[in-house]
Amino acid sequence: MRILVVNGPNINLLGSREPEIYGTLTLEKIEKELALFGEKLGVETKFFQSNIEGEIVDAIQKAKYEWDCAGILINPAAYTHTSVAIRDAIAAVALPAVEVHISNIHKREEFRKHSYIAPVCVGQIAGFGFDSYKLGLQGLVDFINA
Repeated sequence: MRILVVNGPNINLLGSREPEIYGTLTLEKIEKELALFGEKLGVETKFFQSNIEGEIVDAIQKAKYEWDCAGILINPAAYTHTSVAIRDAIAAVALPAVEVHISNIHKREEFRKHSYIAPVCVGQIAGFGFDSYKLGLQGLVDFINA
């Protein structure tokens, strides 16, 4: 089973970006650790990161129509609160998706508490740092296998 892991804008700056909020792990380290965790679950992980909304939409579409993915794990980052296009892409491909966030978006600024993405996902996990990715991947795999 293949899972697409999508990371949105500024996630490429992890490790140096606001470490008091996002921690010190780099995106490269997160991807490496998540790939190893995925192997333990019997899952192949395909990673994609972009700061560009349209590229994320393209990747979501490719997950179903080119890359044969069974589901999507997505940290839409700032697009969580603004992107109808990403929301519509997830709905259109009809693959199970889990939204994850490193920080607890519900304890932050008011505008971060609304997600356009969550309503088209099977679940949302936030606030556990890197473990949000692991918990999200585990939950997604369990959902697919149910």
